[in-house]
Amino acid sequence: MDEYDFLVVGSGSGLEVANVAARQGQSVAVIEKGPLGGTCLNRGCIPSKHLLYHADVLETIQRADEFGIEATVEDVAFADIVGKVNEEVGEDAAGIRRGLESSSQHDLYQGEGRFVDDRAVEIVGGEDDGARLKAETVLIAAGTRPAIPDIDGIEDVPYLTSTEALQLEDPPEHLVIVGGGYIAAELAHFFGTFGSDVTIVGRRPNLLPQADTEVAAAFTDMYADRFTLHTGHAATAVSADDGTITVEARPYEYGDDGGLVADADGVTVTGDELLVAAGRTPNTDTLRLDRTAIETDAQGFVETDEYLRTTVDGVWALGDIAGEYLLKHSANHEARAVARNLFGSDLEPVDYTAMPFAVFASPEVAGVGARERELQEAGREYATNTYQFADTARGDAMNATGFVKAIIDPEGEILGCHIVGPDASTLIQEVVVAMKAGTGTVRDIRESIHVHPALPEVVQRAFSGQFSRGDSHQHH
Repeated sequence: MDEYDFLVVGSGSGLEVANVAARQGQSVAVIEKGPLGGTCLNRGCIPSKHLLYHADVLETIQRADEFGIEATVEDVAFADIVGKVNEEVGEDAAGIRRGLESSSQHDLYQGEGRFVDDRAVEIVGGEDDGARLKAETVLIAAGTRPAIPDIDGIEDVPYLTSTEALQLEDPPEHLVIVGGGYIAAELAHFFGTFGSDVTIVGRRPNLLPQADTEVAAAFTDMYADRFTLHTGHAATAVSADDGTITVEARPYEYGDDGGLVADADGVTVTGDELLVAAGRTPNTDTLRLDRTAIETDAQGFVETDEYLRTTVDGVWALGDIAGEYLLKHSANHEARAVARNLFGSDLEPVDYTAMPFAVFASPEVAGVGARERELQEAGREYATNTYQFADTARGDAMNATGFVKAIIDPEGEILGCHIVGPDASTLIQEVVVAMKAGTGTVRDIRESIHVHPALPEVVQRAFSGQFSRGDSHQHH
């Protein structure tokens, strides 16, 4: 059995900690069954946002007539666009591999890692099948994969997940998407802009259920103008026949005692491709954690304390598999925390204050901090104000729809901010900085001078206007 100072399972954000360990002079082993760089680089953020930017350019041209400009698109080299993006991603992953292979301090093991006891792992499959290794410190950073819901007939139907959707060389004629979260929203925008008819079937009443309810409702309304939506419907059965996919869905009541609505009429949807975008499932079930004392929660995410230590001494976990926020910037933030806690003098808890998220759809959606419904459920006092993009000079010039919603407490502390509209992913940043690096009050934004007439004025005005008291008692 090979022995190391430090062993990481997964080569996404866990690699950042491995590199710190190597710089500290430790011997490091990296286990990865696929291309290097994890979900973000290979099948997540990087390829999807590259492709989505192409959709944004095309959409801009399609909307040119709103601005008195007559433009037609002669041709779209869809296969070339997808090929080029995936080629760049492949080169980046190969570059990480070359870096590890040429390093005297890192050993790369290709294959699936499975625990044999608390800090010992065997490799199954891949180039290093049969290798066994153990380490003083182990980091579990093995990520998640697309979750496949329990729908009648799903095993017998050819379906796409986000991984395959990002590699399609032709847009489908008619794409049916099961799921209503950010992956569904982003891929609907991508394929819809490039000419697919899109139908979305989602169990929640709104798309983007993780967003603030008001934002999610506005976003859902905008998507209803572009696509066929069956929100509040659960897919119950799928079948395929001669290139046609059929999805049956029934009305669904969300909530503690929710489920399929009895005796209600369902809908039947057909298309030529089916995309399953129903969330993510942790890869813990591949790790044989039953041979260790490492505990997982009800959903299968690795249990960690506030320092990201697992229930076994010397074993840590971070990123998607730890299940706090399934976001790359969260995993990077956690990697810095684990490195500090491993090699610094004092343990410091991970600080998740002001963790933003963004959805790169059209319109964009972004948010940070508390959502109104959480404050209502907690019975907290708060006040909100919203400001429309169209009521600023720049937003008006852009023909922008959408709004910024600011949430504060009675003392003026910023509790949250939620945006739907152009450049939401950029505009949220000043609120993050105010909450994290500033005093965290409304004055940080209100009293900073904003360029006139630039788009960030919409954020300033949301935090400067007349706030109205929130109803924090309706959930009691």
